[in-house]
Amino acid sequence: MVKEDKAAWKSNYFTKLIAMLDEYPRCFLVGVDNVGSKQMQKIRIALRGHADVLMGKNTMMRKAIRGHLENNPALEKLLPHIKGNVGFVFTKEDLTDVRKIVQENKVAAPAKAGAVAPDDVMVPPQNTGLGPEKTSFFQALNIPTKISKGTIEILNEVKLLQPGDKVGASEATLLNMLNISPFTYGLVIEQVYDSGTIFEPSILDITDDDLRARFMEGVVNLACVSLAVGYPTVASVPHSIVNGFKNLLAIAAATDVEFKEAETVKEYLKDPSKFAVAAAAAPAATETKAEEKKAESESEEEDDDMGFGLFD
Repeated sequence: MVKEDKAAWKSNYFTKLIAMLDEYPRCFLVGVDNVGSKQMQKIRIALRGHADVLMGKNTMMRKAIRGHLENNPALEKLLPHIKGNVGFVFTKEDLTDVRKIVQENKVAAPAKAGAVAPDDVMVPPQNTGLGPEKTSFFQALNIPTKISKGTIEILNEVKLLQPGDKVGASEATLLNMLNISPFTYGLVIEQVYDSGTIFEPSILDITDDDLRARFMEGVVNLACVSLAVGYPTVASVPHSIVNGFKNLLAIAAATDVEFKEAETVKEYLKDPSKFAVAAAAAPAATETKAEEKKAESESEEEDDDMGFGLFD
């Protein structure tokens, strides 16, 4: 009877996973190390209406996906990444918004001996409240201290652990004595799947401005290459026209050749003092515009007051 119940449970799980893979166009493959059941429940509540979380054994996930490859071959890209303690977060909404919810649901946790530090662990300068008998303990960890009013005081901020360091028994004991919970745990997004494409979560940090800037860099490079080899392209033609126009102006300035666009240049060359006048006129015009705007704003404020007090 137990085997039949277990078989039915597996069948229901396969059906549920396949249904979600068909229903949702995108999902996160998340790591769930150090995430307890109570925290997982809070994460599910926070994602309610935005995404669905589905956990399971890796062997069952792989088996369900392999059995569904005929209908959706793109799912095969997920298989190499189903390793370790992982699960799925399925969604139809914007991936960036859902990722934000996932990242916000983390809880602080104390350091345990043997754990690997995901971030820098700093011990701030403080009065520990511990007695002088603990001084040797701090000295063993190279933490500068002094005795202040009968208690140990840490003089400077100390980097106790770096990312990737394994927490030792001494470090764990110290952090617990100081009531420091240096780590935060939650779902860690490892891979992103979107409509048959799988990519790193860092791709979601790319904005429209980044794409425009990268595109313009490509346009500039294309224009430079085209100008260097003398091959006209849409990107280089405007530069070629401007350069050609500059050459025409230079020729007109050095010869008797005249055309409308060169008249101003020749006029300035005949009377160089106009360069100084034009340079002085530019900031003066800017100041005049600023004064006009200031006068307009003051006039509008006076119109708003209309000479009446607040309680008239």
